[in-house]
Amino acid sequence: MKPAALLISGTDTEVGKTKIACDLAQALTKRGIRVGVMKPAETGCEFRDGQYEPVDALALRAASGCQTPLEIICPYRYRAPLAPAAAAEIEGAAPPDLAVVQRCFAVLADDHEIVLVEGAGGLAVPISWETNYADLAVRLELSVMLVVANRLGCINSAVLSIEYAELRGARVCGYVLNDASPAVTPATATNSASLRRLLRAECLGEVHHGHSLAQASVDRIAALLHC
Repeated sequence: MKPAALLISGTDTEVGKTKIACDLAQALTKRGIRVGVMKPAETGCEFRDGQYEPVDALALRAASGCQTPLEIICPYRYRAPLAPAAAAEIEGAAPPDLAVVQRCFAVLADDHEIVLVEGAGGLAVPISWETNYADLAVRLELSVMLVVANRLGCINSAVLSIEYAELRGARVCGYVLNDASPAVTPATATNSASLRRLLRAECLGEVHHGHSLAQASVDRIAALLHC
């Protein structure tokens, strides 16, 4: 049986994708669901013990209890904190190959009921100079959940991200509005209502700063993914 599969993308970098992905992985695992996790390419890695250490991928693995080797969970790692294509180029390394990513994903899919895939930045971020995360979602048949940082400017970013996903043929199951900062501003106080009026996509949850994804949000996401 084909597992559920979800790409957790964002409107930008530093929006809380890893935290939301870890919250979801942990909550689903507690239900007894076998959760596989993947970070196809991680940049900004520190070099430790002879290899690049993918902090986000390690956090996902810890939250889910996924026992798949780290080389499958995160097959591509780079030091430069850039888009994968740019990081690979300046380091003289090969950029991520979607065929390799697809093979790693298949390993996870064979042994889990759901696979959560965390992107880097947003959907248009280049994996290679010919492919991006929207392409990855389409190729692996991943539903897309967008993490929107609740801050000034997020309305434009959210609308464009969802329209871009749909234009490229990716299925958007909804978005999560995340208080990435504790600051309260007129924008953070009104973004929720504005997004609900402007977006066709469903709001799957609102996460206040310092809090985790609510159980109601986990239930809704699980229902949409049929898991």
